[in-house]
Amino acid sequence: MNTLSPICLLLGWLCLVGRASAGETDLAAVWEYLADSQSVAARAALKELKTADPRTRALADVVLTMARPPVAEGRLPELETTLNSLASGDGDTAALALYLRARLHQVHLLRPNYARAATLYRELARHYPRSHWAQLGLVKLGIVTLYALPEPADPAARFAAVSGLLEGIGEPALRRDLQLQIGWAGLFYDRPLDEVLPHLIAADRVGGLLGITPEELVLQIGELSLRAGHRQQARTYFERFLREFPTNIRRYTVQQRLVEIGTTAGLEPKGGL
Repeated sequence: MNTLSPICLLLGWLCLVGRASAGETDLAAVWEYLADSQSVAARAALKELKTADPRTRALADVVLTMARPPVAEGRLPELETTLNSLASGDGDTAALALYLRARLHQVHLLRPNYARAATLYRELARHYPRSHWAQLGLVKLGIVTLYALPEPADPAARFAAVSGLLEGIGEPALRRDLQLQIGWAGLFYDRPLDEVLPHLIAADRVGGLLGITPEELVLQIGELSLRAGHRQQARTYFERFLREFPTNIRRYTVQQRLVEIGTTAGLEPKGGL
């Protein structure tokens, strides 16, 4: 059982199966209560636990505190001291502790400190570049840079800076998540569609999207391709939409788009990307 998975689901973090260490299996009841939003019961289960090692117990205590945001400003020094201690070791627990430090400043305080969070995400990437938590941190850094940090002020420079973070992300699902965010931010900042579309297309190729249905992304790529003047690419995505999502209520609209392009609403794509 991956005992960190309930935490990830609750707090919006991405986890991989088998990420938990053997010692963390002692905390199964704690994580299960937490996943069911029973934080009081989770805290009681942790208090009664006798077998967890000190580092795992300390990590669980931090997670339980962060599971009920916002974290009181007065608790910040205590939490940071604990996380600094956990981060002084090696391995996945240390990387997770560094990630939690950044996440604490990004979303768990009443007054988020985005600059501090960005600094900590960069520190995590330097120390553990191959870690899942470091790569997830780059996704969060990308979002903070796109929308929250004052610099770079120029949208083109902001877009380029976040695109550069992709080099540090090797996990396909995390790379997909950042590319999707870059694509949507490109639309928000009115970037040229030829800059936006490659990111959305790359995210679609990975698949497995959360928070957006596959048909929404396929249709969006088709519409943007048509607006950008890429008629063949638009036709490919519109025909794919009709083929893969035949019961979608927007089927008629997509068929009309194909008429505009000057083709029939066939089921087989003509050409590819």
